[in-house]
Amino acid sequence: MAEEGVKKSSNFIREIIKKDLEEGRVKEVVTRFPTEPNGYLHIGHAKAITIDFGLAKEFGGRCHLRFDDTNPSKEEQEYVDSIMEDIRWLGWEWGSHLYFASDYFEKLYEWAIYLIKQGKAFVCDLSADEVREYRGALTQPGKESPFRNRSVEENLNLFERMKNGEFPDGSKTLRAKINMSHPNINMRDPVMYRILRATHHRTGDKWCIYPTYDYAHGQSDAIEGITHSICTLEFEDHRPLYDWFVDNLPIEKKPHQYEFARLNLTYTVLSKRKLLALVQKGIVSGWDDPRMPTIAGFRRRGFTPEAIRNFCEAVGVAKANSTVDLAFLEECLRDELNKKAPRRMAVLKPLKVTIENYPEGESEELEISNNPEDPSYGTRKVKFSRSIYIDRDDFMVDPPPKFFRLAPQREVRLRNAYYLTCTGYKTDEKSEVIEIMGKIDPATKGGWSPDGRSPKVTIHWVNAEDCIESEIRLYDRLFLKENPDDVEEGKDFLSNLNPDSLKVLKGCKLEPSLKDAKLGEVYQFERVGYFTLDKDSKKECLVFNRAVTLKDTWAKIQKKR
Repeated sequence: MAEEGVKKSSNFIREIIKKDLEEGRVKEVVTRFPTEPNGYLHIGHAKAITIDFGLAKEFGGRCHLRFDDTNPSKEEQEYVDSIMEDIRWLGWEWGSHLYFASDYFEKLYEWAIYLIKQGKAFVCDLSADEVREYRGALTQPGKESPFRNRSVEENLNLFERMKNGEFPDGSKTLRAKINMSHPNINMRDPVMYRILRATHHRTGDKWCIYPTYDYAHGQSDAIEGITHSICTLEFEDHRPLYDWFVDNLPIEKKPHQYEFARLNLTYTVLSKRKLLALVQKGIVSGWDDPRMPTIAGFRRRGFTPEAIRNFCEAVGVAKANSTVDLAFLEECLRDELNKKAPRRMAVLKPLKVTIENYPEGESEELEISNNPEDPSYGTRKVKFSRSIYIDRDDFMVDPPPKFFRLAPQREVRLRNAYYLTCTGYKTDEKSEVIEIMGKIDPATKGGWSPDGRSPKVTIHWVNAEDCIESEIRLYDRLFLKENPDDVEEGKDFLSNLNPDSLKVLKGCKLEPSLKDAKLGEVYQFERVGYFTLDKDSKKECLVFNRAVTLKDTWAKIQKKR
């Protein structure tokens, strides 16, 4: 599902589907988005969701949402709920096609018995460490389990007793009998079932044995009639095992697995294990912390579903892994918000200005466009009076070259208001400027001069009489290095955390119209960036998160100096 104006990128899976339909191998395209409910979805999942749901929609098929809930020790209903919320927020629907691997536990158990009866599965007493030891290495064949040649009758008896809870956790497994010398380690008698006493979020304590992902995944695809099972590249080595199970079970319609390159972003980790560590260690406030690369985090930060979908479509579907610059994702958001975000004025570091030639006690309303990019957004009225606030960064007592903002005896344009000239300033005991005095040119109302002169810079402002106070949270990249896993020996990815990933500014001054802002709305604070209301907001103090910055020419000049 690409947004209007976004060209669909080359996609080898799209071409495979076209060919399958043209040659009659497939009548209806059925894909699925399978996910384990052991954490929140991240931006990498957004790419997979866009592919799975997008291709099904494009070819008039359907996409299933399936939870591969085969590991109850790590899965929670909270994650199930968050995943469904995220997918819907991205703009996709699964209709009546919501499934769980746990729906198929009985069928998977029956098929496991079938493999035992065929002499293709056995109960093994080796411990997990011993199984790994017996498996061998890439350059060394594995060694057969001493329990591999148990009789069918004994295996059936032991497997039923495993199901009945007669053995301790981890004491026995059911393994497929394939080939311990196979060059693909995944084919060396992989585990199909393990004993695990953990309450399942759906089946409760009904089961104490659970199928492995490798066993459950392909068979779930087969049960649901999936025509194109699309996975990321890390599952490529698992495809022979996927096919082995499908080929050795009484399955009529055999699904096929296709792999594409997963999404990697600079300055970002997308491992659920590492994301969970950030949450558990209190480094972030939760899975939806705006610094997290989770869909919930991006949503809270102010990203739009359209921007994320456009990004995923633009990145495309490749066969080789690569890393995408985080700046490209941010640019996709800017492109989207520049078209649709209403404009407002906000002063993050307020410095008071007293306009000496404006009558005390008087004010006026100025009509300002809500979005110059789209006149349909209309206009709003903003009050202007003798006292206003400008941003402290827009004034210097002794400015360096190429600083064209306000300074003593210098004229600037107040956005949509008047030309302002600084006539003086006040300082405190530390010689810091605490107030500016100035005069406006009454003939320049609206921000234009009848004599044709034009200041080099336009600065924003808010009216001091009716502005509202706010807390502003400025978010930056969570990690200092493009590859957070690039660490010194003995350290982990946490050593690359950015200590300035969050800056909180209090006492910011905003246009009064922002008191009616709602969650999910994104505004462009003129000359500052794009911001959205945070859920921590209270009536007495609104909190806004910066979604992404605007381009700042002066900041670039300072970096070059």
